[in-house]
Amino acid sequence: MEEIELTHEEKVGRSKKQMMWFAIVSLIMMFAGLTSAYVVSRGRKDWVEIELPSEFFWSTGVILLSSFTLFLAKKAIRNGNKSGGTILTVVTFLLGSTFVFMQFAGFESLVNEKIFLTGSGSSVNASFIYVIVVAHLAHIAAGLIALLVMTIRALQGKYTATNILGFELGAIFWHFVDVLWIYLLLFLVFAKDIF
Repeated sequence: MEEIELTHEEKVGRSKKQMMWFAIVSLIMMFAGLTSAYVVSRGRKDWVEIELPSEFFWSTGVILLSSFTLFLAKKAIRNGNKSGGTILTVVTFLLGSTFVFMQFAGFESLVNEKIFLTGSGSSVNASFIYVIVVAHLAHIAAGLIALLVMTIRALQGKYTATNILGFELGAIFWHFVDVLWIYLLLFLVFAKDIF
């Protein structure tokens, strides 16, 4: 069977995607460590159950919608619809920003309930919730920067059906932080029933 020789651009694209997946695997390991520490700490006598704020649940719908609009943006660009792809990328960025706003509103709800990261209103569980959500938000911030770059490049007409690698890399990362948030939320909701 004859091997097909890849072009230089295809080789570069393949290696960049592999590096992205290596980065994602390392992030998975980091969050696996955080959630494992959460499980181990649940056995402490000073563990206090905390009800998650509703903003965390509403924000989940927003980030899911952002993944859908980004999927549609990529599809539009692949089909030669640059303006549609650009508009959908802008919408994705706005939805991602709304997600961040809602997460901070969730923190405000925790503070209003006198649940703090540290100090007298703190507990082990509260500290874990803050750390896990803030760690995720740090990666959302990186995703928003990627979306901003993608939006600027889309506005400049840089993406085409055959030149979409940068968009694909940003989309892979954004979909990852979306799935990661769903995992983290489900973990925080159901950990008390499972572990």
